[in-house]
Amino acid sequence: MTNTTANRMAAALGALAVTLGAFGAHRLKELLAQNGTAAIWDKAVFYHFVHTVMLFVLAQCQPLKAGPWWCFFSGIVIFSGSLYLLAVTNMHWLGAITLWA
Repeated sequence: MTNTTANRMAAALGALAVTLGAFGAHRLKELLAQNGTAAIWDKAVFYHFVHTVMLFVLAQCQPLKAGPWWCFFSGIVIFSGSLYLLAVTNMHWLGAITLWA
């Protein structure tokens, strides 16, 4: 992977974080309130953003630090992803994935 590719992927993940934040605040507002999981969704978006910032920082390193970059990418998918699913589905066993991650 090149630095340019890493930057582009980080930008796409940043855009996804903004989209999911807005989606949760508007389209999913009633569902999240019904499930009592709005705070979980907010936490997922927050950590998604934090990991995305780190992806941008790592993408600036010459040469690219691919191992750490992929670890932060995996953090978005596993940690934030499981929180997003937990917030929407209210399946509490997903919390075990979050704790494991």
